[in-house]
Amino acid sequence: MRRAVILACAIACAVPAQAAAAPAAKTSFNTKRAGEALLTLRASAPGTDWGREGSESAVVRVELDGRYNQDVVLFEGARAFDYAVSLGPVSRGHHTVSASFDREKSPAGATGADVTALRPSLAADSLAQRYAPIVYGRDLPEIAGAYENNRTDVPLLTYHEQRSDGAGNTVLEYTVIWSNEDGGTNTPALMARWGRTTDIEWVYRVTLSPAGEVLSEVYQAPNHETLAYDGAKLGDHPMLETGTSNNNMLAVKDPQASTGYRFFPDIAATLPARRAREAVMDANPWTYQVMAKEMIREGKVEPVASPDTATMSDQRYYVFAEIDKDTAYAAPPPSGSWAGIALEAKVGGRWYSSHHGVPDWSIQRDDPAATTVELPPGTTAAQVEAVRAVAVPVGTPGEYRIDVRSLNRGFLLGEDFLPGASLETWSGDAVLTPASPSAVLWQR
Repeated sequence: MRRAVILACAIACAVPAQAAAAPAAKTSFNTKRAGEALLTLRASAPGTDWGREGSESAVVRVELDGRYNQDVVLFEGARAFDYAVSLGPVSRGHHTVSASFDREKSPAGATGADVTALRPSLAADSLAQRYAPIVYGRDLPEIAGAYENNRTDVPLLTYHEQRSDGAGNTVLEYTVIWSNEDGGTNTPALMARWGRTTDIEWVYRVTLSPAGEVLSEVYQAPNHETLAYDGAKLGDHPMLETGTSNNNMLAVKDPQASTGYRFFPDIAATLPARRAREAVMDANPWTYQVMAKEMIREGKVEPVASPDTATMSDQRYYVFAEIDKDTAYAAPPPSGSWAGIALEAKVGGRWYSSHHGVPDWSIQRDDPAATTVELPPGTTAAQVEAVRAVAVPVGTPGEYRIDVRSLNRGFLLGEDFLPGASLETWSGDAVLTPASPSAVLWQR
């Protein structure tokens, strides 16, 4: 057993108890006030790797004061990694936390988990922490085996956004980043439209009055429908269950009738202003590594990489870019018509496109948006000569004007699937019109 060290803030730490034969790592802590507890669990799973079929991860069971609290999927495999989670509400006084390998919930090839530290703490008083959702794992009949998030579409992290609704009320919204989505948008389109193959979905939104009264609470249900939340709670924490292959939610009415495993991630991460949602991944570069390994393991990349096909290749052969633009029309376009943009990167004198020539794969939205451009295998960042934006009319949009405002980053993944340094950034106002449909944003 490892000793867990540690505490901060309003916590006074007690020395972890030693248990010679117990498989669980344990620690105890004292809280000087009631509040929301957090836990950083440092662990590794020898012999596992998210890219290895049958030995993708190990699952750790976390208990708080002797009761089941949640599960942690060790998706970083044999590498020691800090997994940050919430524990939920705790009273003032003495508490214990334990973590142990769960054979039943782990892939067949997992043989154990090495938990080297448990670091509990008490969160600062925070509305965002108080209403953070608990997400039960997915268990779909079309995917073989139980506890499927131990090997596919694992929730990697959760972030929150806090804003005013303009009427003096506070809106809290929580978004989960999964390692992939087994349903929904096809993989090449994900790369073109969203610049990644993770799945990023808001799951729960609560609106509070200035006095703290809950005015409304909704969640993203199957078919991306927004429904009023009517499920069970732990304190003020709603309980949701991943109910579809594209990671839409169900309200958990009875935890005993759920899938039997759940996640309670820390929600401290936030989305920077005027950045695409993928900026949260950029701040946690390991998410790209897990994402890419899952694509290769699940056979979602073409065996012989080629930028001349729309099929996705090894993700190390792409520029991951982020663009910000505004679009205006001389007259409202007909239904189904719009003007999008694609990014193109120049290598060896040739331009390669983010949308592979498929108009519907261009970027329509005017919020900051991520995309990718596939390059020839083996291309390095130093070989990228220029990047340009190209207008892509879909249907008959008529006269349009697209003001490209910024290129926020552009990087390739290294051999270890982690992002390299950004090779380009740009800001200004490049104007695209039917008469002038392209503009170079950056060149070496």
